Amino acid sequence: MKLKRGNIGFVSTRLAGTDGVSLETAKWCNILSSLGDQCFFFAGESDWPPERSYVVPEAHFNHPDILALTADLFDNHTRTPETSRKVQRIKDHLKEHLYRFTHQFDLDLLIVENALSLPMNVPLGLALTEFIAEGYFPTIAHHHDFAWERQRYAINAADDYLRAAFPPTLRSIQHVVINSFAGRQLALRTGATSTLIPNVMDFESRVPVPDGYAADLRAVLGVGDGEYFLLQPTRIVPRKRIEKSVEMARRLDLDCVLVISHASGDEGSAYQDYVLEYARLMGVRVILTSGIINHQRGQISDGKKVYGIADVYGQADLVTYPSLVEGFGNAFLEAIYYKRPIVLGIYEIFRTDIQPKGFKVIGFEDFITDAVVNQVRAALRDPGLVAEMTEHNYELGRVYYSYHTLEQRLTALVSERLRVQNLARNVRRHR
Repeated sequence: MKLKRGNIGFVSTRLAGTDGVSLETAKWCNILSSLGDQCFFFAGESDWPPERSYVVPEAHFNHPDILALTADLFDNHTRTPETSRKVQRIKDHLKEHLYRFTHQFDLDLLIVENALSLPMNVPLGLALTEFIAEGYFPTIAHHHDFAWERQRYAINAADDYLRAAFPPTLRSIQHVVINSFAGRQLALRTGATSTLIPNVMDFESRVPVPDGYAADLRAVLGVGDGEYFLLQPTRIVPRKRIEKSVEMARRLDLDCVLVISHASGDEGSAYQDYVLEYARLMGVRVILTSGIINHQRGQISDGKKVYGIADVYGQADLVTYPSLVEGFGNAFLEAIYYKRPIVLGIYEIFRTDIQPKGFKVIGFEDFITDAVVNQVRAALRDPGLVAEMTEHNYELGRVYYSYHTLEQRLTALVSERLRVQNLARNVRRHR
């Protein structure tokens, strides 16, 4: 008997823009849709079609009430009774909307994207946990980052909330992690088992041939004809160690410019100010893309072009990725897919899960050596060397991190959850 495909609801604080969670959600949705599932979206902000989206402003981590709660709950050892009451009030409000969301779209399964692992919106995590527990609702919790991986959550007045919902250990939840270390830590800290599904790219579909759309991108950004375009394809947050990219640009002793593709996001502007001041002191020109880079092409309100991620990689000469900590490394996969040489800091997940597969990168540990600088300079000047490295990496990406790999793992995972839901519905129908 062929399994009936289901209606699947994705839930997150934000499903919009070019952050890693939103991009991976899109990949999962593409795979599930190709298998016959219908996908719907619950978030504080959604780029998905309105007829498939259920937007609740309080679900966003940047909602004023949520920002105030986060400030009260973290970097503090105590909280006031009023803060607790506010958490409960917003939690009940969000839980009511979760019920409406599942009823409106007749959902069979929830896939929660990071909202049960990183406490950027504590009431949403609590609302999801109660909703799932009350209805024994089949759920896949897709964890990209955990609270214990972030220093900003180490001191808090929310330990009871974190233990309850970040992540919860309910029998109807199947946990999915994106690296092996996270799976081991999840088991150690909570006793929960998990499935490992790494981030992927569509390696079966070759990189599109340039069509001229981005031919003016260097000029629009202000990159000169004779300058090397170094791309830092990340948000401006401290764990990305962008000052290392600035140092690299300075030590190359070549005409180059560092282009940073994403804004600072949810972690304030202090680090961005530091990076820009450090670059000024080092004599390195840094360009912020100012909203003209998105996941897909388009236009902003004044009619100016918006360039896609593919356009930016297509114009870059080198990718810089000196992160200290990454859950997996979307920028690494993007550089491999778009066949760009990459210099990166050897972060822990790269060392354990990715490097053993044989990828050719220019890597460094705690600091940049002269040898690393020389390798980068050689890559910029030798197209043949770059072609050999990038073709080798692309083939490895196709083997280990393709849509085909995701489809195999996701099909088994989702089919099992839908089978359980269908059996439960049949039991209820015959009572």
